[in-house]
Amino acid sequence: MADRDRDEAGRPRSARPRDALGRPLPQGSEGVPRIPDDLELTPAETLTYAQDLLDRGLAFNAHEVLEAAWKNGPDTERPLWQGLAQLAVGITHVQRGNIPGAITLLRRGSAQLDGPAPYGIDTAGLIDYAERLIADLEAGVETTPDRLRPSLVRAR
Repeated sequence: MADRDRDEAGRPRSARPRDALGRPLPQGSEGVPRIPDDLELTPAETLTYAQDLLDRGLAFNAHEVLEAAWKNGPDTERPLWQGLAQLAVGITHVQRGNIPGAITLLRRGSAQLDGPAPYGIDTAGLIDYAERLIADLEAGVETTPDRLRPSLVRAR
């Protein structure tokens, strides 16, 4: 049995580089920069960083930023950040061509966003976005990269 990469706490962690869609690359390949597991940002910094990554087509990395907020934030906000992370990974599945997986995660993520949210997060807009994207995916409508860049916060 092969040894697995492990972090300082002994949890399995892959040290392999990843491509822009989060898929592992062969050792020694040059991938996109990884998001640290222990990333700690303010909610505003998290949203700004995740939005920038989404806007650059790096939904997998946006998912990792949002996941860090989910894991490091207050318990009362975990469902919100989890929902945002799941939406981002749903978009990642669209980018990878895994439509059934995308639909599942978009539904799961938007279900976590029910109700008003802090930090200007546009839960209503994100739920609407997910529902429209799911309908188009189910209908076989081609999805352009620009379509995979939802706005996380309400326009000011």
